[in-house]
Amino acid sequence: MRFVLTACAALLASASPALAAEPVAATDPARLAAAKQTVDYVFPLGTYGRIMNGTMDKMMDSIMDSMMQMPLKDLAGISGVDTEKLGSGTMAQIMEIYDPAFKQRMSATTRTMMTDMMGLMTQFEPDIRDGLASAYAGRFDAKQLQEMNAFFATPTGKAYAADSYIIMMSPEVMNRMQALMPRLMKEMPAIIDKVKASTADLPAPRKYADLKSAEKDKLAGLLGISRKELDEGEAKKAAE
Repeated sequence: MRFVLTACAALLASASPALAAEPVAATDPARLAAAKQTVDYVFPLGTYGRIMNGTMDKMMDSIMDSMMQMPLKDLAGISGVDTEKLGSGTMAQIMEIYDPAFKQRMSATTRTMMTDMMGLMTQFEPDIRDGLASAYAGRFDAKQLQEMNAFFATPTGKAYAADSYIIMMSPEVMNRMQALMPRLMKEMPAIIDKVKASTADLPAPRKYADLKSAEKDKLAGLLGISRKELDEGEAKKAAE
């Protein structure tokens, strides 16, 4: 369940347009107005609805299928677990034993989450459009924006602009990106080793027992619990 929610959030983030904005945009109303016109073409209201109605569902199903067909050995290797003694069974084969309805359960979970998340993203869409307009105004000057808008006003330009973000989420693109997943999983243990090496000179994270009393009090306050509750919870975790 947590994986599905995380994957949904990651996909939404990847579906969100990102451009570096420069402060000059805020001081040039004409440039910002042209950029808003550009955004009306490339990211009109309702874009998130179009992305999530069908496109996102299929993409999540595809990602889940790909993950489930991977050997457990490859998945476990990501977390640095010793995989030498693990068999070649896949997550799909394992879940057939634990939960025969796993695929249907994940599919229903994904669609339920997508429905609620679509409503939330639609509420944020006007703010996303404002931010995108500022980003376009910061990245492109008035002449460039006018030239883009002139193209987007043509039938071909309008057709391109309407799908310019959605096309990156198309099955044709995602299928090729998905093909990278098995290679990424195989390379991940080596990447993790390099990460460990890059942080080897840093001091190890402290355990709760290493903290000073004032630090424990501060931590309890940040967590919104009493010091006693924190002490008891940490003692229980240490015993486990």
